[in-house]
Amino acid sequence: MKVATSSIAYAPLLGLVLALLPTVGASAQGVCPPGMPAGVFCGERNIAHATAGTYAVDGDHSAVLARVSHIGYSYSVFRFDRVSGTLKWDPAAVAKSTLSVKVETGSITSNVKGFAEQLAGEQFLKSAAFPEATFVSTAFRPSDATRGKVDGLLTLMGKTNPVTFDVELVGAGKGFSGQPRIGIQARATIKPQDYGMMPMFVDPIEIVVDTEFARQP
Repeated sequence: MKVATSSIAYAPLLGLVLALLPTVGASAQGVCPPGMPAGVFCGERNIAHATAGTYAVDGDHSAVLARVSHIGYSYSVFRFDRVSGTLKWDPAAVAKSTLSVKVETGSITSNVKGFAEQLAGEQFLKSAAFPEATFVSTAFRPSDATRGKVDGLLTLMGKTNPVTFDVELVGAGKGFSGQPRIGIQARATIKPQDYGMMPMFVDPIEIVVDTEFARQP
């Protein structure tokens, strides 16, 4: 049987990949790979590890993204770098949990040089007059062990409207520095005109949130 030389060349690489598979799989299941510092625990997609208490948004491990249609050609993605908030969480009574989040509108970033300043200015977000966008929950509605919906009121540029986020647990666990953690991804869409945005914004804007919450002492 003739073996292609390319197969022989890739054999060591294939062996390395196969050797790493148990580690990759373990990490995906929330088991920390070897070599992690003492006292650091990886998250698991298990709501049982999200213990009750008051949690604060970890701004160093959070991102609020806005996906905006670029006049029908693509989606421009803008990131807000400064976010804070409080989650009061009770896994035994999820419906009684509450969430309050603030995003500094002036912290928006863009790949286009100078555009972030323009976006924060009077033409778009009016950050000088409205420095914060806020979301305050009105209801938690779990659908299964790792997913659910959070209803609330979103205030942006002085206008408040109801918004529902689809929320999915990414991981929960003991965290590090003695602070248990919960990590989630949340998605919602808003109508730009509901918040007084320019007529050029006609398509819905998708809000994507990736964040970690650290339980407070």
